[in-house]
Amino acid sequence: MTLYLTDNTPPEEVYTAKAAGIVAFKLYPAGATTNSDSGVTNISICLPTLKAMADAGVLLLVHGEVTDSEVDMFDREAIFIDQKLKPLLEQLPDLKVVMEHITTADAAQFVAAAPDTVAASVTPQHMLLNRNALFAKGLRPHNYCLPILKREKHREAVAAAATSGNRKFFLGTDSAPHAVHTKEAACGCAGIFSAPIALPLYATAFEQAGKLENLEAFASFNGPDFYGLPRNSGKVTLVKEEWIIPDSYGFGGSKVVPMWAGETLSWKVQQ
Repeated sequence: MTLYLTDNTPPEEVYTAKAAGIVAFKLYPAGATTNSDSGVTNISICLPTLKAMADAGVLLLVHGEVTDSEVDMFDREAIFIDQKLKPLLEQLPDLKVVMEHITTADAAQFVAAAPDTVAASVTPQHMLLNRNALFAKGLRPHNYCLPILKREKHREAVAAAATSGNRKFFLGTDSAPHAVHTKEAACGCAGIFSAPIALPLYATAFEQAGKLENLEAFASFNGPDFYGLPRNSGKVTLVKEEWIIPDSYGFGGSKVVPMWAGETLSWKVQQ
């Protein structure tokens, strides 16, 4: 289980959480994404709590973007690394950090070069889509997520890092189911829904890179190893079989549109 870090999380709460089996706290910069309004406004405010996390061996999971309104939306991850994350790690070199859902070459290079206390999760959309997918023959709200999709050079760098076999990179879908009317709106929600099709999407990305042999570790080993958790003993089998992604899935009284809705995938989870 993971807890939500706020400006008011006291250091002693870290030790209580650790004793209860909590393995990590999630840092959302306030306003960075959906449901992040209660997030951290200034990392320096949380420094005593972050020091306790480093001491207790509790991980920090980071949505790595600045939220300053004057910063270009497409630059927020790179600036977060330079202005927030690097100084934090200089102060707390023992703090274990996961940069969640990385989207840029900057992040991929930073994580690869960082000490073994730093790792990253990668989504299927940031391996398979670039920002053109937001505007293909019109506005595509179901491809809108935060962190936002980036240029092709960044997609290539993130996909290369994820498929490389480097144990610092692992699966993290960031799948976000929002009812269709909340996406197809004047001010739509951020988030791409991929949960039912995530493994076939990842298999597609690894196949495109010619690195299918690295998929199992990325999906099943690297994450729990970094978290210090046991590997799952269950097995999932992917088969080479074409099928069409549904246009939508039921979602309470509404529906949710998945990534690549209506498109053909060539990998499928064997039932």
